[in-house]
Amino acid sequence: MTDAEWAVVRPLLPVPGWLRGRGGQPEAYCHRAILDAVRYLVDNGIKWRAMPADFPPWDRVYAFFRRWRDHVLVQEFHDRLRGRVREKAGRDAEPTAGVIDSQSVKADAVVGADSRGFDGGKLVNGRKRHVVVDTLGLLLGVMVTAADIGDRAAAKVLLGQMADAHHRLELVWADGGYTGSLVEHCLARFALVLAIVRRSDDMRGFVVLPKRWIVERLFAHLMRSRRLARDFERRTTSAEAMVYWSMTMVMTRRLTHSRPAQV
Repeated sequence: MTDAEWAVVRPLLPVPGWLRGRGGQPEAYCHRAILDAVRYLVDNGIKWRAMPADFPPWDRVYAFFRRWRDHVLVQEFHDRLRGRVREKAGRDAEPTAGVIDSQSVKADAVVGADSRGFDGGKLVNGRKRHVVVDTLGLLLGVMVTAADIGDRAAAKVLLGQMADAHHRLELVWADGGYTGSLVEHCLARFALVLAIVRRSDDMRGFVVLPKRWIVERLFAHLMRSRRLARDFERRTTSAEAMVYWSMTMVMTRRLTHSRPAQV
C-alpha cells in the first residue's frame, strides 16, 4: 500500500481485542506489513509458504488471515470500505438495490469432494461463487458452494443473509436462472423484489443487458486476482474471505484516486 492508501485504510481497521481490554497480546508485526502480505498473496496467487522474505513469516501472516476469517473481521473491514466508497460517489452508505449472479470456477486438487461438484451448464468441475453486488458493482455478500448447487437454492440462503445484513435492500435484479418460486419466496419471506432481466429470443451474439452487466464487472476483476482464477482453498469460508480481500484492494484504490477505477 502507498502512504495515501494506508492513511485511508488505517482508521477503518477492526480494533484488536487487547486494545479494547478483552485480553490477548499485541501483534508482533505491523498491521500494514501483514495486510500487504495478504494482498500480495491474493493478487499474485502464491502459496502461503512461498511468502517473500520482505514480508513477515508466512505462518504469522496465515494466522492473521485465519483469525480475520473466523471472526468475520475481513468482512467488517470490507463493509466499512464499501460504505466510504458509496459516500464518495454521492450515495447512501447502505444500498437499496442490488444484482445477484453466480460464477463457476475450477477447483484445485486440495478441494475435497464434500465441497466440489460438476456444473453441467458451464462444464466446470469445482465450486461456484454466488454474489450480490450493489448498483456500483461493489460486493454486498458472497457464498461459495459446490458447483452442482443450483442458483435458486443458493439464492434462498444468500438473499436471506442480505436481507438481514442490509435492511434498506428492496430490489435485486437477476437473470433467467432465478425464475420460478424464488420470486414469490423472496417477496413473501424477505419483502424483497426479485426482478428478472431476460434476454430476448431474437438477440444474436454478445449483448449487454441492463443491470446484469454490473455483476459481470466484479467477476472480471476477481479473475484478475490469480489466487481467485482457480479455487485453491480447502474450506469454503477461506474461499469467501479471499473474495473479500480482493475487493478491499479495489475499494482502497477507488478511495485514493481522484478518478475512481471501475470495478
